[in-house]
Amino acid sequence: MTAGAAEKPVALIIAQGGLGDQSYNDLAYSGFKKALAEDKLEGKTVESKDVVAQAADILRRASDAGFGLIVDLEYSHGDALKTVAKDYPGTDYVILNQVQPGANVVSVLFQEQEGSYLAGALATMVATDSKIKGMSGKPVIGVIGGTKSVGIDKFIIGYIQGARAVAPNAEVKVAYSNNFGDPAVGLQMAKAMFDAGANVVYQVAGGTGLGVIKAAKEAGKFAIGVDTDQDGIAPGSVLTSMVKRADVAVETVMKDYADMKFPGGQTVTLGLAQDGVGLSPMTHTRDMIPASILDKVEDMKKKILAGEIKVWNVVDQGYPDFFK
Repeated sequence: MTAGAAEKPVALIIAQGGLGDQSYNDLAYSGFKKALAEDKLEGKTVESKDVVAQAADILRRASDAGFGLIVDLEYSHGDALKTVAKDYPGTDYVILNQVQPGANVVSVLFQEQEGSYLAGALATMVATDSKIKGMSGKPVIGVIGGTKSVGIDKFIIGYIQGARAVAPNAEVKVAYSNNFGDPAVGLQMAKAMFDAGANVVYQVAGGTGLGVIKAAKEAGKFAIGVDTDQDGIAPGSVLTSMVKRADVAVETVMKDYADMKFPGGQTVTLGLAQDGVGLSPMTHTRDMIPASILDKVEDMKKKILAGEIKVWNVVDQGYPDFFK
């Protein structure tokens, strides 16, 4: 970074689903606003109605506009960012959820599979306890992803692995909404899963997932939220949320930028051990769930941290046989 570069403003490129998703984008934006205030930086958000197709154009426009740091939340921008970053060596870039090369690029990875493993285990134990209101007693749960991609399947495979650790015969229904901003689609898809016997449905679909939560409330079942703590959206209907601290990631890289310590060329990893991912406090549902189930989830968390439980990471290991 050149001297004085931290005086240049910061751009935050918003991902599919946009601001107002009450999930990934909103959480990252909260970290962005906090960092602007605390680090005395200027900055603005960049949104596009066609954020996927316009990847290179969005990045080049932001680079030409004089931003010193560009933080990109959109997973599909990886290849475009790698190319653009080479052309603008005086600009710093951050890409979330993947690793891209470049001396002026910082990659941020979350171990979403670790938190999702705990979510799958919890969901299955709850589903099989017929004493819990609305639960059938059968190990049938579901998950709805925004797109069929490695970034989303990372959550889903961890969820399935956690479910099967509790009940080897667990049935995990999997579907993709193919978007991150349509709650009506999420509602329809989740309703179909609940009608087909699912007790709990995990949403990994941004704003589309708000419909999954609504469907759970209507069906008298449970949803699992994602990215931010979504438990309060429908208190008592959201079993837990798999929180992914995109706000912490954005705050951290912006502080490094402001302090002239931007770790270009490095990868920042945030998992259970760093409190980068994990289950929400279950403020509205903890009293509904037997202590034995909560204790089991906590024990699994400790075993993951100790390396006794190995959670499958599709990014590093490819797709497991149980998902093919």
